[in-house]
Amino acid sequence: MEVTKPKKTKLPQQAIFVKAFHWLNIISLLLMIVSGLQIYNANPVFGGRGGWLFPSLVTLGGWLGGGRNWHFATMWLFSLNLLAYGVYIFVTRRWKNRFMSSQDLKAIQVSNNPKRKNYSWHRLAYTLIVPLLLMAIVTGLGMYKPAQFYWIVYLFGNDWQILRVFHFITVPIVLLFSLVHSALALKVGGDRLVKSMFI
Repeated sequence: MEVTKPKKTKLPQQAIFVKAFHWLNIISLLLMIVSGLQIYNANPVFGGRGGWLFPSLVTLGGWLGGGRNWHFATMWLFSLNLLAYGVYIFVTRRWKNRFMSSQDLKAIQVSNNPKRKNYSWHRLAYTLIVPLLLMAIVTGLGMYKPAQFYWIVYLFGNDWQILRVFHFITVPIVLLFSLVHSALALKVGGDRLVKSMFI
């Protein structure tokens, strides 16, 4: 008697560009975070020179100059990757299914369909992360070239410390978004959907 093997379920199909975007995003974010912590250690945002330092195990660059080189080089990869993805979702009109609408707000409040609610929460997360990522890039540029982008520094009250604090707090929020984004993807499509974004 032959035992029939269960058929393997195929992964959802994702465009190669979407997979590349996710991989580049994770790599560039990781490199920016660990090099950013190296920069932080040279002059802690909180507590001044005597403030708490991150262990060298989670930093990249070895010293301030090395951390800056890694950080700013990776910033261009991260920014250009986001720009390319923005153009992609605009050209393919995927933006219509990515960002929050009034129907999504209504679904979050009154819908009894769990899947519909999860999709709405996902779109809310996508919508909220856009201004945050822009703030991370803008504040980073303000610190990178304060003379050329003096208007950015001016927007933050001409206060270098305020600029640094705003830039620094984007990190835990982006990490939180990544966790929420992954959790919602698992709820909507299970691990098959998450794997399809990378494999």
